[in-house]
Formats: sequence, structure tokens, C-alpha cells
Amino acid sequence: MTRDFLKMHGLGNDFVVIDARHQPYAPAEAEVRAIADRKTGVGCDQFIVVEPPRTEGSTALMRIRNADGGEVEACGNAARCVGWLLMEETGADSAVFETVCGPLVAHRAGPSRVTVDMGPARLEWTAIPLAEAMDTLHLPIDQDGVSDPVAVNMGNPHCVFFVDDAEAVPVDRIGPGLEHHPLFPERTNVEFATVLDPTRIRMRVWERGVGITRACGTGACATLVAAARRGLTGRKADVVLDGGTLTIEWTEDGRVLMTGPVAVAFTGRLSAGLVAV
Repeated sequence: MTRDFLKMHGLGNDFVVIDARHQPYAPAEAEVRAIADRKTGVGCDQFIVVEPPRTEGSTALMRIRNADGGEVEACGNAARCVGWLLMEETGADSAVFETVCGPLVAHRAGPSRVTVDMGPARLEWTAIPLAEAMDTLHLPIDQDGVSDPVAVNMGNPHCVFFVDDAEAVPVDRIGPGLEHHPLFPERTNVEFATVLDPTRIRMRVWERGVGITRACGTGACATLVAAARRGLTGRKADVVLDGGTLTIEWTEDGRVLMTGPVAVAFTGRLSAGLVAV
């Protein structure tokens, strides 16, 4: 069996996207790892399968697998890509689709630009989740030269450190240990952010199950929420990632809106050997 796919990206955070609405596809972890391998597979940060919707009013279900093969709850850049695909398919200016952690709504924001309502930021320690009760605005982590992070759940867990110079942080060296910090029983995404002014933040990321990526949509959302909670910015700012800029707004009713570009890199077909690995 072979499968057609799209290679897409949002600011360089790249995805292999499979449409499984008419032909089911549930790859094993080893198969996902083989496809995600950048030397012997297609190469991607996340592997996305679009399935039939489970609830009335939704157009599809988006399932997300990290490059390590594990399924995760949320991916903001992939949500923009899938939202754009569904809008292109119908010609509509909006699309409602599901993830394993709830529905998302995407809107056109210009040529190849999409706004996604990522839902509410969750701030309770049980929602992150953390291993024990504590104030999520100031976590007692002091490790590898960074300290005092903020925890935010954007459908997946995030740990945001504010640093003097995000460019100088050795993300590749300290990211793995922080991802597996014992405070995070489900591991965590890790952001390193420098507030440039009240409307602009520079952020770099270590993604859970992936490593360094050029962009992380949920990480940008978590970073803006963390900065606003600390009084470092207002409730709307541009978050500058390695791959480009996302505009994030934390609305007064607690929802987080993410706006940024989408791109189709190429189309292809997975070989039978790669699919069946």
C-alpha cells in the first residue's frame, strides 16, 4: 500500500499531512519515525493525519504525531495548515475541525495566512499538568542557567523561561533535561523568550518529542500568555521565532488567537516499504 501526502510548513515547522477521511490510516510509532526521518524518510517535525469528524458541525479530525512517533494533543502551526486545506477545499472563509483536546476554528487572514482560535489558555497546576500543587506563574526550577519559568497549557504543556538573550541560550544542550523535568509527568515543551518591547517577543523553542524546531505555534501562544501574566507585555504581541513571526492575542475572555502563514512545499507518495516499515 502507498499513501499520497502533502509536505506543508508554518514558518519552517514542517509536517507530512495524510488525508485519511476516505481511506483509514493509523500508522505504528515506528512507521511515523521512519517517515519523519530527514535522511531516509520524507522528514518532518510532526506527522498529521486528517480523519473524518466525530461530531456534528465539524469538517474533520486532526491527529498529531511528533517525530518520535508519539501522539500529542495540539500543534498550532499544523492547525493553521489543516484549517487552510479545509477552507481551500470548500471555498469558505472559515473551518471548524477537531483535535483530541477539542474543537478549533480557523479563519482566512489574507493570502496564505490563517487565524486559529486555539481556545483558552489553561493555567491551573492540574491542567498543565504538574506533579504537585504550586503557583504556575513561578515554578521552582533553577537548572542549566535558567530559572523561574511560567507554566501554561495550550492543549499541551509549556514551560516558558524569560531570559536576557534568547539567542545565547544553548537550547540543544539544556532542552532535553528541561523537557524531562520531574515537575512535568507528561514532559513539556520548553520556550526561551526575551521581551524586546511590550508588543514584540523573541522566542526559541525545544519541542517535546521533536527537539529544536524553527517555530512552535502553541509555544508562541504560551509565551504571550506567560508574558502578559508577568506584566511584561500587553495581551497582544508579535512573537519572533527562528522561522518567522506569529501574531498572538490573548482575548479578554481568555481565548488565544494565533495568526501566521501557511505553505505547501510539495506533494508526494509514500513508498510501500516506508508505509509498511
